[in-house]
Amino acid sequence: MGSTKDHWGPVTGQVLSAEGDQLSHVAVLVKGTKIGMVTNEDGYFSIQLPEDRDTYTLIFSYIGYNAKQVDLTATQIKSGTIQLQVVLNKADNHQMEDVQVLGRSASDLANRQSYNVTAIDAQKLHNSTLDIAQALDRVSGVRVRESGGVGSDFNFSLNGFSGGRIKFFIDGIPMDDLGSSFQINNIPINLAERVEVYKGVVPIWLGSDALGGAVNIITGNQKANYIDASYSYGSFNTHKTNLAAAVTSKKGFTFQLNAYQNYSDNDYKVTLDVADINTGAYTPNATVRRFHDKYHNEMAIANLGFVDKKWADKFLVGISVGKSYKQIQTGARMVSVFGAYHTRGNILMPSLKYEKKDLIKGLDVKVNANYNFGKETSIDTANRRYDWYGNYKQYEGAGGERSRAYFEFGNNLGIATGSIQYHIADNQELALNNVFTHFNRKTTNLLLTGSDVYYQPQKTDKNILGLSYKYDFASKGSITLIGKDLHQHAYTRLSYNPTGNWGDVAYKDVSANTDKIGYAVAMSYYLRRNLEAKLSYEKANRLPGNEELFGDMVNQESNFDLKPESSQNVNLGFIYNFNIQQDHRFMVTASGLYRHSTNYIYNIFNNNQTKLVAANLDGVRNLGAEAELRYSYKKLLAAGFSATYQDLRNMQKYEPDYDAVSVVYKDRLPNVPYLFGNADASLFFHNVFAKGDHLTIGYNLLYVHAFYLYWPSRGSKDNKYGIPMQISHDANIVYSLKNGQYNIALEGHNLADRLLYDNFSLQKPGRSFSIKFRYFISRKTR
Repeated sequence: MGSTKDHWGPVTGQVLSAEGDQLSHVAVLVKGTKIGMVTNEDGYFSIQLPEDRDTYTLIFSYIGYNAKQVDLTATQIKSGTIQLQVVLNKADNHQMEDVQVLGRSASDLANRQSYNVTAIDAQKLHNSTLDIAQALDRVSGVRVRESGGVGSDFNFSLNGFSGGRIKFFIDGIPMDDLGSSFQINNIPINLAERVEVYKGVVPIWLGSDALGGAVNIITGNQKANYIDASYSYGSFNTHKTNLAAAVTSKKGFTFQLNAYQNYSDNDYKVTLDVADINTGAYTPNATVRRFHDKYHNEMAIANLGFVDKKWADKFLVGISVGKSYKQIQTGARMVSVFGAYHTRGNILMPSLKYEKKDLIKGLDVKVNANYNFGKETSIDTANRRYDWYGNYKQYEGAGGERSRAYFEFGNNLGIATGSIQYHIADNQELALNNVFTHFNRKTTNLLLTGSDVYYQPQKTDKNILGLSYKYDFASKGSITLIGKDLHQHAYTRLSYNPTGNWGDVAYKDVSANTDKIGYAVAMSYYLRRNLEAKLSYEKANRLPGNEELFGDMVNQESNFDLKPESSQNVNLGFIYNFNIQQDHRFMVTASGLYRHSTNYIYNIFNNNQTKLVAANLDGVRNLGAEAELRYSYKKLLAAGFSATYQDLRNMQKYEPDYDAVSVVYKDRLPNVPYLFGNADASLFFHNVFAKGDHLTIGYNLLYVHAFYLYWPSRGSKDNKYGIPMQISHDANIVYSLKNGQYNIALEGHNLADRLLYDNFSLQKPGRSFSIKFRYFISRKTR
């Protein structure tokens, strides 16, 4: 061709649907070569063409749309950078559009991952007041159990597995032990572009000791220049504010900011038996208002660096800063009531991110590192006892509402992750991932500065090394093989009595080393073009969490004797998309699972039932199934229904230290919901008062079947303290102007004002309302 360069200038452009929607993850291929890529989240692409021919054909293909070819000549390319706008038309059997309209992640299904993954399109929820946890609670197989209102403690369950078995990530970076300022139930949904829920086998690039699944929050930082600002006000004096913005220059210099705050008095009414602490007057089934449950947190995440450079696709130096304040109204049960006990927390976490595709041809590299210098404080210094009316009795001398203390502790955590992916061929990929985590808690009781008990070290080092191999069967499916090596070293000093004399205390070094090997295989296969089957098996291991080993200084006691948990897991699922008369679109998903865990880690009440403590069961079996049906009609209606059943059984046959068969052998595990589901429906009205204005009316139903708090085989039916059936109705109205630049939303939660509680006696808010205002503007840097 007479040129000294290896490639022409890039061909760039954007891929849209015939309706004007931006299409992400469209495959762009150069016919007759191995050159190809996929469009980004806004439908843009940029591809280099080799200088070895006179004509070129670009092929654009996307599931659910007719493929399109664009022919170019060398003469056209020589004239300068070419910018294309490619429009794809829907195919007769447009299964991918089904997925988009019905609320699944188009990008995940387009990738045809072999993992069992459900994705929430968070952008569709940005006009709501939901946090990440509330959005996840609408996913089949997921239950998020909260102990109260805004900022309350929560327990996340996925297919019956909860606690440390499920790991959380933000952009692939572990969120372990980041403190009370940064949890999924105080992160607004606006922070995320989408949220991926992995059920069963977890991808190797999410390096973790997850035992039953993982959640990856993917932030919306793909836009070059944008502002997304919102404010909401709701019942119980609840205020939520969010600001997300980014500026990116033509040379790739970028600044990204995410900031948010949550505030609530949480002064909702609760119903229970109460007694006046001064008169002793007892009132059963009384309705009183929570008076010591205020919560607020503030958070800012800033990143500065470069994107889309030759030496880095992304190089960002960041800082996360935040703080939280939380009043403690009750203990593990509502019979304990507090009026002054509270906690504070902060986070100060610098971070580094580096990503580069084709660092060497076919080799992709990612490196992330962060360290949290934050501290948590627990303050219980009031010499008082409160009742539910807010009355109190003052006591002389040292005391406290629970146990007099002024704890200050730093859950200092460092995380370093490195990942490399090597594309052996177009359909083969080898990946290596390593995650190292260092935890060091330093505790001080400011009221007992001379006591050694609060100065003992609490440290863990954890390393997880993973290797995977992926093979794609053209358009028919894929298989992924995974191996993992897990290591944990935990260290502390425990007290003991060296002489046997009362009051003598000494300390001894105690450490625990754990090494485990895990492996997994995940497969997907398209039985028909619109019917996908997924099968996975794994031998998974879960190392004890830091709060399980050392406690959380509030409601969790320590247990350094915990053993690591192992599980044999099998998942089988199907995804089926079909249309009726073109405009009626359906998606059906169904899956079954089998889990058998040994040394199962679960929480029980401590001796006086005021705190929780982790313990091991020899064996737990879980048989479960879930199903979901989604339906949409044109762009006017979307509706769905999901149901989950999980049967967790105790397989520990003998009582500890006894030869007798346990009375609870094969009992269903207590305090775990086993049947629950969601239903939702939304109506869409377009160009209501002006072109580009849209009105959405939505409804959501949550159902949780009644379940026992304690072992079913112990005690009589009337004293097992069952948690009754829960039904909650939510509704929302959203009006958007100028194609989403200005938005206003009205929401109602628990409209029937039902008595709801996810944990025994810890009641959640009654009927509540909120209003949200949001402004969004975005433009691309060209």
